[in-house]
Amino acid sequence: MSTATVSATQTRKFALGRYATVVTRVLTGLLFATTGLNGFIMFMPAPDPATMAPEGVAFSAALYATGYMLQLTSGVQLLAGLLLIVGRFVPLALALLAPVIVNIFLFHVFLEPSGMVMALLVVAAEIGLAWAYRDRFLPMLKAS
Repeated sequence: MSTATVSATQTRKFALGRYATVVTRVLTGLLFATTGLNGFIMFMPAPDPATMAPEGVAFSAALYATGYMLQLTSGVQLLAGLLLIVGRFVPLALALLAPVIVNIFLFHVFLEPSGMVMALLVVAAEIGLAWAYRDRFLPMLKAS
């Protein structure tokens, strides 16, 4: 292979990776902006508690009973989702979403296994985006 062919192949791989990152960022942003907005104006139907595991229902009821936790989580999801969509402060959005995503994943592992596929997709998107923006996280990981 000539140097020009290798360079063109590397350029295409870089462009494909860049497009994949943008698509993942925007889709993840749309998901969290939509679910965050739904936490405030309830435009999507809630799942039927009769179809959920009792532990999942009890956990959701406890969050609702706090009077603030669902609103806080919805606000974080909405803000972070919008940041991901517009592509501004992406590392901050990923950091804000990390504990929400961990909770989503663990909720489906321990309390409500029916949503595990979606939870795994969200975890994969978060990890993939964190890897794509890893250079932005390095200063935070240095000991001072």
